Amino acid sequence: MTEPSAISLIPPVVVLILAIILRRPILALVIGAVVGLLMLEPAEALKNFSEISLKVMADETIGWLILVCGTFGALIALLVRTGGAFAFGKNALKVAKGPKSSLMMTFVLGVAIFIDDYLNALTVGETMKRVTDKFRISREMLAYVVDSTAAPICVLVPLSTWAVFFGGLLVDNGIAETGQAISVYMSAIPYMLYAWVAVIMVPLVILGIIPLIGPMKKAELKARQGIGIPVDESADIQTSNDYAVKAMEDEFKTADHQGKLHNFLVPIIMLVGFTVYFDIDVWLGLLATMVITIPYYAVQKLMPFAEMMEQMIDGFKSMLPAIGTVIAAFIFKDVCDQLLLPQFVIESLSPYMTAQLLPAVVFIAMAILAFATGSSWGIFAVSIPIVMPLAQAVNADIPLVIGALLSASSFGSQACFYSDSTVLAAQGAGCNLVSHAVTQLPYTLIAAAITFVGFIVIA
Repeated sequence: MTEPSAISLIPPVVVLILAIILRRPILALVIGAVVGLLMLEPAEALKNFSEISLKVMADETIGWLILVCGTFGALIALLVRTGGAFAFGKNALKVAKGPKSSLMMTFVLGVAIFIDDYLNALTVGETMKRVTDKFRISREMLAYVVDSTAAPICVLVPLSTWAVFFGGLLVDNGIAETGQAISVYMSAIPYMLYAWVAVIMVPLVILGIIPLIGPMKKAELKARQGIGIPVDESADIQTSNDYAVKAMEDEFKTADHQGKLHNFLVPIIMLVGFTVYFDIDVWLGLLATMVITIPYYAVQKLMPFAEMMEQMIDGFKSMLPAIGTVIAAFIFKDVCDQLLLPQFVIESLSPYMTAQLLPAVVFIAMAILAFATGSSWGIFAVSIPIVMPLAQAVNADIPLVIGALLSASSFGSQACFYSDSTVLAAQGAGCNLVSHAVTQLPYTLIAAAITFVGFIVIA
């Protein structure tokens, strides 16, 4: 194509429709790329797809993302298997003495496990649900607290899989220079308004400052009557802490129940310290952390070295969906570039868009798409090649626009009924998925409304 035209919108529309229908962002992105290539050169579509795929796989940014995301997964697997995460939860739960304190401990634990929203959702929910049952707190309330400290917390911490993924996309799209992805990402953290509001709302709901409303109020009233709460009244469990320990022993079946707290804290502290030392280079920070963590665990004889390697490989495998999304998104972006999609969108919307309105419009539009598709990462990967050139064209504040995009992604991750974060939060808390989604929806919509107004005011 030599001139931008409306025909370039067809592949993104195909991707969005298929993502909603199939709920498979990788497949939707690949089909969208194929559709675009058929529009460009039907006879050469297969050859061009092959060439673009090889080009993407040879990209330094893709290699960096694969290594970092995979190594994050390996570290997470070790933290869980060695019992470090188990020990952290067991020690932290000693301060849980009642309904509010147990929920606040859930909140604190969710904030502390900031590396990955998957680890966060499963670990916190599985660790705390028997304790909150003891105080007759609904599983829906537990799932809400867990979900609110999964994606929103990971978005706000630059040492997480979210930061790695989105930072890489910023580099690939020319928004950040190579090696500066995390620095640019950090500049947008103050403007990730939805994540901030969602996290701040949790203690306000726990303390009753924000009242229980709608389905959540009904769920809590039932729980206080003992409906739907499997409270164990056995005589051999005398305290909430004993109850919590028993719960964790039941749930962390593959973890070492004699795990030590330092096996969780030391790697986390090293990861933060090394990453800062190497000028916010997550890959170097991870490498240094793993170089010390592996012998640190080996000296303690926590598991045979062969088993440690197996755990790390399994952890790496757990990140394959995220890695696959990255690769498919980059292939799709290359096709959209050939179709001159960014140029068409810029030429079409620039006359009607102002720098002041762009962040709020970006948030609401991307939030709807993320909610509809359940793919926070996939929607971001599709939208950034369109939104960022537009932001540059109208001279909008780039960190503010990035903050709007990340706010929309975190909203979609938490609010969508079938997003991975929502599913895992419900699973970890032992709550029905639909019940969890319905009860937390009013709170996510309140946070979204505050965020929308916030972007208008700030801009």
